[in-house]
Amino acid sequence: MINILTILFAIGILVWIGFLIDAFIGFQSLDALENEAALVDGPLLSVIIAARNEESQIRQSIISQLTQTYKNIEWILVNDRSTDKTGPLMEQLAKEDNRLKVVHIKELPQGWLGKNHALYTGTLSTSGKWLLFTDADIIYKPEAFAKALHYAEKHRLDHVTAAPNLNAHKFWLKTFVAFFLFGFSYFKRPWLANNPKSKIGTGIGAFNLVSKATYEAFGTHERIKMRPDDDLQLGMKLKQEGFNQRIVTALHLIEVEWYGSLKEALVGLEKNTFAGLHYRFSMVLFAILGVFVTHVLPFVAIFSTNKILALLSLGNIIGSGILYVMIIKKMTLFSPALFFVFPITALLFIYSIIRASFLTFKRGGIVWRGTTYTLRELRDQKQRGES
Repeated sequence: MINILTILFAIGILVWIGFLIDAFIGFQSLDALENEAALVDGPLLSVIIAARNEESQIRQSIISQLTQTYKNIEWILVNDRSTDKTGPLMEQLAKEDNRLKVVHIKELPQGWLGKNHALYTGTLSTSGKWLLFTDADIIYKPEAFAKALHYAEKHRLDHVTAAPNLNAHKFWLKTFVAFFLFGFSYFKRPWLANNPKSKIGTGIGAFNLVSKATYEAFGTHERIKMRPDDDLQLGMKLKQEGFNQRIVTALHLIEVEWYGSLKEALVGLEKNTFAGLHYRFSMVLFAILGVFVTHVLPFVAIFSTNKILALLSLGNIIGSGILYVMIIKKMTLFSPALFFVFPITALLFIYSIIRASFLTFKRGGIVWRGTTYTLRELRDQKQRGES
């Protein structure tokens, strides 16, 4: 057993070195939107917001958008079958500002996920050169739109996605969000979206800015209508098909409280976890084992009486720690000191994978926005999308 761990940890050190080099090079291409100039006047921007039961957050989000320094904007607010006061709140906002238009959806067509259908429906009422897909709980600083449009126009881009400040107030939620971003970053390598030679792309639901011509040429949300990770899939497929894409950070311009508690985070990840693992239980087992071996086991093995194993464990901890600090400082406003509870957070993340996969299997699918989608539907749509 010690010999196996020795080999694994020796390989692990080499892997962490590779990740560190890759991230260091990649982050050189990752611009901060705060440093961008602001576009004063330009093309019409159409902002599409799909909301279901967002009565507690949507007004604050929209108000933050209405104070943007960029003025040539229209908003399409899509009420996606809400059962609370979201619809009436949208109508009230539209009465206060004639740049807002409200679309109400009462039924979900067969073969669509709710949010994807709502976003697509919203685009049918747009007139802008640029489409911005954003969520109903995002808070914007006044120059966010102006800077993003200037960046897109200057670099002649088809798609820009921005990483917001994921705000979290409770300690364990903060550690969980930080760990998620850490894992997402080194696994998905989002900085490769900025490499024209790479086919790897990305998309973030808080801020997906795409030209309308590109969106229509791509095939709209109909291409990803059964993907619960619609934001990521939109960006990935756009890049795969050769569209010009970049990801930027906007930590001081865009903010969202992703989840209010750790429990909410666990529930929220139910819909995406199994999709992110390609609906395969072999990938679930691989993910659980991978996280445990790389993020938990070294913190145990460092106390081994075998000095070589202990030193290799320390090397893995140092490697993962340096990468963690690098990613957290670049992609969040959290303190890198959260690394001190890293193995505990890794165990929480393993629990989230097991929980989400078990519930998906037990239910025979996922529940999202009040609708159940079977695994067969999701898998069939995924296969059609890849063919």
